[in-house]
Amino acid sequence: MFADRFNGITGSAIRDIFKIIAVPGMISFAGGNPAAEALRSDVLADIARDVLLADGKRILQYGSSEGYAPLLEEAVKFLRERGVEAAAENILPVSGSTQAIDLLCKALINPGDTILVEDPTFLGATQTMRLYQANLVPVALDDCGADIDALESAIIKHKPKLVYLIPTFQNPTGVTLSLERRKAVAALAAKYDAYIIEDDPYRDLRYAGEPLPPIHSFDKSGKIIYLSSFSKLISPGLRVGIMTCSGELRRKLVIGKQSTDIHNDQLAQAIVAEYLKRGLLPPHIEYICGLYGERMNAMLAGLAEMGIAHTAPAGGLFVWCSLPEGSDALELLNRAVKKNVAFVPGTHFYVNGGHAETLRLNFSNSSALMIERGMSALAEALAE
Repeated sequence: MFADRFNGITGSAIRDIFKIIAVPGMISFAGGNPAAEALRSDVLADIARDVLLADGKRILQYGSSEGYAPLLEEAVKFLRERGVEAAAENILPVSGSTQAIDLLCKALINPGDTILVEDPTFLGATQTMRLYQANLVPVALDDCGADIDALESAIIKHKPKLVYLIPTFQNPTGVTLSLERRKAVAALAAKYDAYIIEDDPYRDLRYAGEPLPPIHSFDKSGKIIYLSSFSKLISPGLRVGIMTCSGELRRKLVIGKQSTDIHNDQLAQAIVAEYLKRGLLPPHIEYICGLYGERMNAMLAGLAEMGIAHTAPAGGLFVWCSLPEGSDALELLNRAVKKNVAFVPGTHFYVNGGHAETLRLNFSNSSALMIERGMSALAEALAE
């Protein structure tokens, strides 16, 4: 009855857990939501009114699939400040990074084509790739990001159409690809003529240390596709992201986009463009980094008291944990929910499953006090 592409696709485990976290009183370490305090509805309401009064006829009409011109202008500056040089004609607005991955798969992936992904990696990305019937091959991660020797070996063996990486504060582990490995990835893209997707939504959420240049800044081959999103910085509900791509590839992606949504929401693009134009993003980033840094430290302190092995990221939204050998995070989740705390078991982030002892914790959407309570409840569930 249904298309073969849905075989084995069960939906997002995180979305399923959202049904649990909707229970009143539940402390959620499950999603990757910004804090309620980070969503400036008052500021965005004023901007929405201003842009509609100034340019409402254009905004409310059908728009260009290539994007709203003022957003493209601001996107050039936004990317340049982050070390990514791209002209407006090489930028495409998308409905978040997930649509960028969807469009890339639509343009480049035939059933059975290989995509290399970090293991573990963002499950939303792998679900999209599986819908295009891609062959997903995992590449090992360590504390410095993707293993370069393993990555090169996999490129040689599988000749992938795409390589998907989250180099900064990776989802789900929180690890960051080292500077030398970033240079090495760019070199591999040129050597093997392989498209690399650099998904970088967490770059600005840094609470310690100095930022690293993006992989794209070392690109000599035009094969690094850079994705950024305003979901974690301004609003996930606006669904505005941007991607860089070459002229020929961009044209294919635009054609693919036309059959999906014609164009991004014009009002959402206009709001983000004006937000950037007014210089509101830098102080907002400073504010949310202070907020999230405090919450991350509260979670790390709780994990230290529990004695659980975990990553210690310098930013992002997640901490990755490994329970004692033989533990089952799925069983722990069932016990934790009864104590009004939820998280995502790590097995969902692995291409081939397994790793039952792992789990991902999010700290951005809970106050420091709620984190302390949640960690105590989690400790009780673990002790049982």
